Amino acid sequence: MGTAPFVVSPELTAIAIAFRNPETSYIADQVMPRVQPVGTKTFKYQRYGLESFNRPDTRVGRKGRPNEVTWASEELEASVEDWGLEDPLPQDDLDQAAKMNQDIRGQSVEYIMGLIRLDRECRVAAKVQDAANYAAENTLTLSGTSQFSDPTSDPVARINESLEAPLLRPNTLIMSQPVWTRVRVHPKVVQAIYPGAQGGMVTREQFMGLMEIDRLLIGNARVNANRKGQAPQLVRTWGPHVAMLYLDPAASTRQGVTWGMTVPYGKPVAGAIADPNIGLRGGVRVRAGESLKELVTAPEAGFLLRNVIA
Repeated sequence: MGTAPFVVSPELTAIAIAFRNPETSYIADQVMPRVQPVGTKTFKYQRYGLESFNRPDTRVGRKGRPNEVTWASEELEASVEDWGLEDPLPQDDLDQAAKMNQDIRGQSVEYIMGLIRLDRECRVAAKVQDAANYAAENTLTLSGTSQFSDPTSDPVARINESLEAPLLRPNTLIMSQPVWTRVRVHPKVVQAIYPGAQGGMVTREQFMGLMEIDRLLIGNARVNANRKGQAPQLVRTWGPHVAMLYLDPAASTRQGVTWGMTVPYGKPVAGAIADPNIGLRGGVRVRAGESLKELVTAPEAGFLLRNVIA
């Protein structure tokens, strides 16, 4: 049986597992929560539709048997994908770091995992903001005076109506920092909290209470939209939209209705391998990454408001 040439290091893997970016920057793990890891790279999961709300016959005769539970879902198959990066470290850098008692390999793993988290944030944001991941009747694009950037619009009424459209009322609102900046000072929002107020702003907790939701997630990450070698152009990962999702952290690939989830395979890994082709004296290549799959499992459990600000 062949062996993998890349040696996984327990110490570097521990750093990869422990590393997390500030929640204020990245929200992907909250938007599409990670479920229990699967044991094989190809797995089956349940995708739920309208049939999930069929009324069952629960009546039991005096000597009869209760009817069996049948999951009103479609069993699909998916495969996890590998996401990773390498960082070449010249031997000169390793020698200098050793003299200063620095763990340059560990720093490299943290740097790589930060980039992997950013890439995941972009993937999750793309799924959440894609109208194809919602029921056709659960998307709406705003324009003109209906946009929240217009003081005559009514974000409270619009969001409240949208929350009632999905089959399961969303418990989570997701928006970008620019959208939240407009929403929190909108006259209709402020006056809903402070009747008669002529200005001011509301807190996240006040807005959550007003809309009767459990979570308000604000995406604040940025990414360079240009390719390597071009002048950097930072853009918002989360666009001018508001997503409303029903998320169940207890859901799994086998049961539980939730708009989306992330299915990991094993744990993040990291390691290093010698590379004689780095610089004059060679060096090592540090590699880190993870294997997972982001899934939308119940499109009817969400609503997408597009272009809520100009």
